[in-house]
This record gives sequence, structure tokens and C-alpha cells, in this order.
Amino acid sequence: MLTSGLVLAAGDGKRMNLDYPKVLAKVLGVPMLSWVLDSVVECGIKNKCVVTGSYGEKVVDFLKDKNYSCEISIQKERKGTAHAVMSAENFIRKNLDGDILILSGDAPFINSSILNESYCYHKNEKNFVTIISSYVENPHGYGRIVRDEKGNVESIVEERDSDEEQKKIKEINSGAYWFNAKSLIDEIGNVGKSAVSGEFYLTSIISIFIEKNLKVGAFCSKDSSIVLGANTIEELEMLNKIAKAKLIEYFVSRGVHFPYVDSVFIGKNVEIGEGTTILSDVSIQPFTKIGKNCVIGPGAKLYGENIPDNTNLMFNDSNFEKVYFGKDVVDKDTKEINYAF
Repeated sequence: MLTSGLVLAAGDGKRMNLDYPKVLAKVLGVPMLSWVLDSVVECGIKNKCVVTGSYGEKVVDFLKDKNYSCEISIQKERKGTAHAVMSAENFIRKNLDGDILILSGDAPFINSSILNESYCYHKNEKNFVTIISSYVENPHGYGRIVRDEKGNVESIVEERDSDEEQKKIKEINSGAYWFNAKSLIDEIGNVGKSAVSGEFYLTSIISIFIEKNLKVGAFCSKDSSIVLGANTIEELEMLNKIAKAKLIEYFVSRGVHFPYVDSVFIGKNVEIGEGTTILSDVSIQPFTKIGKNCVIGPGAKLYGENIPDNTNLMFNDSNFEKVYFGKDVVDKDTKEINYAF
């Protein structure tokens, strides 16, 4: 079955005091939008569209600079997630023969494994829409998945529209969905305004599908971090802390040592070989490659270099000239480099 992907990325970042779109705020040195689009690409989805709003030209420039092949749709007014989807109507109509994945551009921890698993569930259950959900201990601020006594999905209720009982529900909406594209385009125009906010929520379409006997399901991920996004600087900092912890855990499980983990910065898309030790005050920016059995630091800063196996890379405070900076300039026979600033 053909699939396509739609990423909602119209947030303006005002609550973060940014002069660029929220989705370009960085987690581990990489914009949140890159995290999301990389997961879409890893799923093999070729037809992609990004919905932009304020500062949309900056999103377009970013996509071109990073060679993401995406169509662009403009949400001229921010009237909710359903309105954002309607802004991409032309894109959806060009992809009516299959299913469409809808994601939030500011939720960086959704990954290709979860997307693939949820799509298998979507097809096996013959759903017209599959919500990707998760359980969290503190669901405040998130849409709740409301189920009947048999466990079937009845609706998604936004925080501001929920009653006291619904607020106790801990299964929440991640903002990621698989839709039958034709059914989505047939029904999206029937979504009404929220009586509370006056916005058009994509979540409201769930009740419409159910009323029309279009099967709805929810794939519940064990990884609750997939629901996390950022609307404030504090929330962005929390995403960075969580992402760093995940990355450090991944590398430790593969034999990398971090004796001074609190003082290390490590970016997304970094490779580190087993047996390597990362010492204090080290900054490893995205796309850096470090080989096996190396010692990096203290004080080393790497910006996308390729470090061979068995290399010692350190700060030499007796020499304040850069003796190592750039790509693949290490003499593999030397094995040791004094890294100075």
C-alpha cells in the first residue's frame, strides 16, 4: 500500500522568544523538524509535505539546505490542527490511494520503529485511523484517549475540554496518526470548532469516524517520551536532557565509557566505537565519527571530524594553536594528538 507523510510545523516559537519557527529549535544540536523528518524517511515514505505558518520561509530554506524533498503547504491563520491538515488538502488529494502519516514537527522522539509497528497494527486491524498513544503518569496538558468498557476508542478529549473524570485518564494522544487518506479528506471538512477555544482540532475527527462506522484504533507505545514536545525554553531544555540520557545509555550499552557524563555534550547522528572513553568538558557535535578504543578529552571539541581507531585526542594547555581541526587530518600512525585552542 502506498503511504505519504504530513508534518505539521506551523508553530511560531513566540513562547520561546524565538525569531524563527519552533520546529527549528534544536535538540542535541539538530532542529526538532529534522528528528521527525529523518524518522519519516527511515520508514521509506517518499511523498512528504510540511505545513508551515509564521516564518515559513525559514522552514523552506532549512529544507532546501538539508536536501529534504518535501512539498510545502501554508497555514495562513493558526486555527488548530484540523485546519493545518486542511491547508494541505492538495497534497492529500494527490495521495488518495493509500494511507497518510500525520506527525507534529515539534515531537522529536517519535521514531521509525514505532511508526513501522503502528502501521503494521493499522493494516492488520483494517483501521481507517490509528492513533499512536502512550501512558504517562502526569497527563496534564495532553489529549486523553477515551475508551468504552470493551476497550474500544470512543474519542480523544483535549485537556481544556475534558471533565474531571477524563482528566484522570493516563493514556494520551501523541499527536501522531495513520489515516486512510481518502476517508480523511472526505471527513476533515466536517470537523467543527471547539466550543472552548474556537479552534478546529484534528482529534475531533475521531468521533466522526466512529459515528460513520469507520474503524478507529489506538496503538499504545511503551515509550512515553514519544508524546513529548516543547512550547517553552524549559520544555526544550527537558527534551535535551532526555535525549542526551537516551544517547548516553545507547553508547554505554555498546562499550563506550563516560566517566564525567555531566560535562559532556553529545549531538545527534554521532558515531562512537566500542572501547572509547569520553572524558570531561568534551563537545561532540552532530555527524562526528569516533573510532574504537579512543580517548577523547578533556576539553576536546569536535565538529563533524572522522577520528580513527586508537586515537588519543586531548587539550594541550602548553600550546594555544589549533593543531587538529578539520576532517580526516589525523595521521593514523601517530595515534596521539595534542588538541589545543
